[in-house]
Amino acid sequence: MKGYIKLRKKALDLLKSKLSKDLYYHGVHHTLDVLDVINKYIRLYKIDPYNAKLLRIAVLLHDSGFVVSSKNHEANSVAIAKEMMTDLGFTKDEIEKVKDLILATRIPQRPKNELEKIICDADLDYLGRKDFYRISDLLFRELKVHTDLNSKEDWNKAQIKFLEAHKYHTEFAKKNRGPHKEKRIKELKQHVEP
Repeated sequence: MKGYIKLRKKALDLLKSKLSKDLYYHGVHHTLDVLDVINKYIRLYKIDPYNAKLLRIAVLLHDSGFVVSSKNHEANSVAIAKEMMTDLGFTKDEIEKVKDLILATRIPQRPKNELEKIICDADLDYLGRKDFYRISDLLFRELKVHTDLNSKEDWNKAQIKFLEAHKYHTEFAKKNRGPHKEKRIKELKQHVEP
């Protein structure tokens, strides 16, 4: 699959130059974090090179739609992916698979196959990691700017609701991220009034 290196550069350049500076969570650092996690999944699950590239492309572009709007950003991400991949000579089949991978990250996540399960778990990997609070604070800062969410109490309640509804899809994430996520729920519940 030709064109991956060029696409990676174009995607990262787009994010660096066009993303709003008040996207404290959905910045280039998030895309690079998810890319790092997806590479671990690729090694762990021995994903073939063709599908590995599709996963990496989908990760690079999954939040690119934020350069257009935070509303319905996945659909905007798909449009950007389609244009960028077409310009670089990717096939219709490759573009379609990347589209499906990007749309799988939409909340609530409903992955339909193994690759979609992997990208979903990579995108929300931090929910079950030690850096959960640092990353969730970035999301809180972002939401304070872009929504009517203001208080830490409301944020903690929203996080509890989200974490309780969220499910990991891969065996790796269920085993290695799930227990830590459950701990975060208990900890957050101690910070909210009943």
